[in-house]
Amino acid sequence: MEAMNAVRLLDDYRRGDFFLATERRTVAGAGVAQELTGTDEAALSERVHAVLAESDPPIAMGVLPFDSGAGTPGRMVVPATAHVTGPAHPAAATLPRREVGTPSRVRSVPEPVLHRDAVARAVAALGERGLRKVVLARALDLEFDTGVSPEAILVNLVLDNPRGYTFAAGLPGARTLVGSSPELLLSRRGTQVVSHPHAGSMPRSADPVEDAENGRALLASRKDHIEHAVLTDAVTEALRPFCRKLDVPAVPDLVSTPTMWHLGTTVTGELIDADITALRLAAALHPTPAICGTPTDSARALVTELEPFQRGYYAGAVGWVDAGGDGEWAVSIRCAEVAERSLRLYAGGGIVPDSDPQAELDETTAKFATLFGAMGLPREWLAEVSSSAGPAHAGRG
Repeated sequence: MEAMNAVRLLDDYRRGDFFLATERRTVAGAGVAQELTGTDEAALSERVHAVLAESDPPIAMGVLPFDSGAGTPGRMVVPATAHVTGPAHPAAATLPRREVGTPSRVRSVPEPVLHRDAVARAVAALGERGLRKVVLARALDLEFDTGVSPEAILVNLVLDNPRGYTFAAGLPGARTLVGSSPELLLSRRGTQVVSHPHAGSMPRSADPVEDAENGRALLASRKDHIEHAVLTDAVTEALRPFCRKLDVPAVPDLVSTPTMWHLGTTVTGELIDADITALRLAAALHPTPAICGTPTDSARALVTELEPFQRGYYAGAVGWVDAGGDGEWAVSIRCAEVAERSLRLYAGGGIVPDSDPQAELDETTAKFATLFGAMGLPREWLAEVSSSAGPAHAGRG
């Protein structure tokens, strides 16, 4: 694989390509030498591993859906050309922002009042069905009178998010998944594995005093610590069969993005079997309670009942794996699916017995700010699409 400057890779990105920028590296692929899809993610990982043994470049990149059981396939591509190089920052900070355009219509799915109702129903269902947690999401549909550029959104996301996992990946139907996730699902390097689950959230503030207080409030929140413990326990148990030892800190750290505070725990382990690939591990871990709930099957069933849309590749995973089995996978959140003249943005929140419907609605609103910022849209729009009535924007110029 040829080495190339990360900023040039970003500038060269085109719709349908793969791009992943992290604090440590940038991975990009263009063209399709071979495409592999499937709804059995463990079997897909084995097929990919076999193909990579004879591929040049020896790397595959792609996405896993939230629920392959619903018929949405995982999609992995061996690109025609691939590049792995250093981080995009600090050099990317010199790039100019790109114009995305103003949507002519913005619609909440469901309307905010209905999302609050769904949260209340979820809280009631936790006890009735023996659930510890469920994650409920809502969407914003944005329509444009002209074409939407995933290239522009990706560049602006990279500029706004020097940390975390900023990505773009081609999807079936000529769509693109683009976003900037704070959460590492799984990385593998040799026999060393790392997962960095996030659960528990609080919005950032432009006021330094208020911002610091929000961070302290999150660290002190019983509700958020319960939610985070559920996630960390599940990740640990999912990794345990693959690892001879695991290191799990007793308490989470406070983690920040430009728009949110989170509780995060870095789980590290040593693999028993060096032939277990990063993609196979990602398939075993996914979906975590961070984006589904626990127990997984019951939580996913409740999500299907309460959300008025299929998640597709939102709350799935995006990443890469090489012929040696190394790779890196992020949870695909803070993201949007981009079509020719429309986008669907997603945001969700973890529901536990102490959850308050209005607070959960506010949390999803804060999470939409990542994409709104990259698109150059005013935050005032977020307040409008999250109001009690949930009015749709129409004819906004």
